[in-house]
Amino acid sequence: MPLPSAMRYVDIREPGPPDVLHIAQGPVPQPKAGEVLVEVAYAGVNRPDCLQRAGAYPPPADASPVPGLEVAGRIAALGEGDTSLQVGDEVCALTPGGGYAEYCTTPAGFCLPLPPGLSMRDAACVPETYFTVWYNLFERIHFDAGESVLIHGGTSGIGLTAIQLCKAFGATVYTTAGSDDKVAFCRAMGADHALNYKTQDWAAELWKLTGKKGVNVVLDMVGGDYVQKNLRSLANDGRMSQIAFLQSSVVEIDMRLVMMKRLVVTGSTLRASPTSRKVALALALREKVWPLFGRGLLKVVIAETYPLADAAKAHALMESGKLIGKIALKCSDGNAPA
Repeated sequence: MPLPSAMRYVDIREPGPPDVLHIAQGPVPQPKAGEVLVEVAYAGVNRPDCLQRAGAYPPPADASPVPGLEVAGRIAALGEGDTSLQVGDEVCALTPGGGYAEYCTTPAGFCLPLPPGLSMRDAACVPETYFTVWYNLFERIHFDAGESVLIHGGTSGIGLTAIQLCKAFGATVYTTAGSDDKVAFCRAMGADHALNYKTQDWAAELWKLTGKKGVNVVLDMVGGDYVQKNLRSLANDGRMSQIAFLQSSVVEIDMRLVMMKRLVVTGSTLRASPTSRKVALALALREKVWPLFGRGLLKVVIAETYPLADAAKAHALMESGKLIGKIALKCSDGNAPA
């Protein structure tokens, strides 16, 4: 079946609030060498998409200006070069951008088969968070089985991914969330201890819960005054990975804590990582994480599914503070329903 010449996609009219998002028509992108064209069934919605819309996280110069960093769908065309993929294969994929559309291109190495047991919709909400968590916890700071970990933002997509992955590898998991309902949800998803940061001094409570020893690892996406508290909450030889900033990225810390406790502090942004690194991450996930879906140890929590034309509603929910889990956009009427 021949490909259409035009498609619908979500355009950012200008930097601003969610209502700057609108549906536009444009040509179907063509895959370059080493790339594939995906007919997008669903796209996952992530916090970086909101930052891009607001003008705070511009895409790389060689990336699509269309938002959307993860998709699931079917391979519609192949660029030049050797690849194990074939037209018609069902995949989920990390993308450099362009996911909020009926079609998008991405490097073939960023594509993975649907995780065992997941629908197309659920699979679309896996790549961004799993690439991020695996890289930052398991590769950058070498999280090990049996260690303790503090995960902030426990009911976010990143938080729920990290809670489940760490529990699957034998961790003691501590997490923070902003309501009693969210705290309860984190516990139901496997967290050993969940703290309501709006009603509790989470750092003081964590110190008590760990017997004044602290945790081995912290994964933080808050920043601001959390950074100093995180350093205090780490045990000797602890490690922290910073992956985002809901508060300020400009912080004041006492570096004596880093020296006296022999701490390691690192961080990353996935979108700016080299292509080769993301291909290697895809291979690691397929080998070490995808089987955990098949064993029922990992689940995807979808809060809402919106049609592509309602991307603004999806962003408004993302920024409301009420979200538990992920949001999916249904992008192509030709693909299977949720």
